[in-house]
Amino acid sequence: MTDPEPLSPLLQVRGLKKHFPITKGLLNRVVGAVKAVDGVSFDVFEGECLGLVGESGSGKTTVGRCILRALDPTAGEILFRVDDDTVDVARADFKQLKELRRHMQLIFQDPYASLNPRMTVFDIIGEPLFVNGMKDRSQRETRVRELLAQVGLNPQHLPRYPHAFSGGQRQRIGIARGLALNPRFIVADEPVSALDVSVQAQILNLLGQLQRDLGLTYLFIAHDLSVVRHICDRVAVMYVGRIVELAETEEMFRAPRHPYTRSLLDAAPVPDPSQPPGDFIDGEVADPANPPPGCAFHPRCPLVQDRCRSQVPDLRRLEGDRWVSCHRAEEFLED
Repeated sequence: MTDPEPLSPLLQVRGLKKHFPITKGLLNRVVGAVKAVDGVSFDVFEGECLGLVGESGSGKTTVGRCILRALDPTAGEILFRVDDDTVDVARADFKQLKELRRHMQLIFQDPYASLNPRMTVFDIIGEPLFVNGMKDRSQRETRVRELLAQVGLNPQHLPRYPHAFSGGQRQRIGIARGLALNPRFIVADEPVSALDVSVQAQILNLLGQLQRDLGLTYLFIAHDLSVVRHICDRVAVMYVGRIVELAETEEMFRAPRHPYTRSLLDAAPVPDPSQPPGDFIDGEVADPANPPPGCAFHPRCPLVQDRCRSQVPDLRRLEGDRWVSCHRAEEFLED
């Protein structure tokens, strides 16, 4: 019996940066920049779900939008594999982007804001089909009915408008729209954060089933660690525009190697009143327009040393598929 072939990266992000200029005065003179993403590198392998987590303002949504070229990156490479060719999304022209977007789609965070209230379900899901050449209405209707059934909605809902649906049903419509062109890669930007807990579980199970049935690859952006643990194969933790830790999901939860990762896990509530709360960190998230020197987490870190205040730690491999950006990662073992 031969060993299975290793997974190959579908997406490779290298040194990705996105800086938003800060202007001042009547002439809009540039006086600084918000470093929303500041040198992010990672791979997403074919068929996996990579979670991207962090506090608000960490840059995770900006990473997703740069990958899809909804935002133009300031620097870096976004290498996406299409058949036997690799395309740098960051430098793709209009024609290349149009073709790439058949393979890369987005599921939005807010199901109430992401659907046009003046369009019917048929028009919302059928629009990408029409734009990409399916002009025959009967063909589009057949495909839209298939998509609705695939996401657990009644095909009889075609003529209805978004206001007639609940939040969970709207998100299913958004998922169906994202699947219309048979993409290979989907950026799911906090797709369940605006939903009730019971509905969250339904949508997560649907995403997992679609991944298995269609061979999808996800970049799953979230701030809820329980959601990430349920659906993701690996997790990348971001802080002030940088990845500070990346590991397989269960390894991350079992033994975090970065103080910030540990603080996120300690902050997650445990449904057991007999257990004491975790150790919460003090302070606020660093300002990406004026980050502190050295490690951006050092003003809040319980393990801070002098070099942390002056030297930016590299993201380096510790063991296996564990990557950590911390000078003291080897010391930060499981208690």
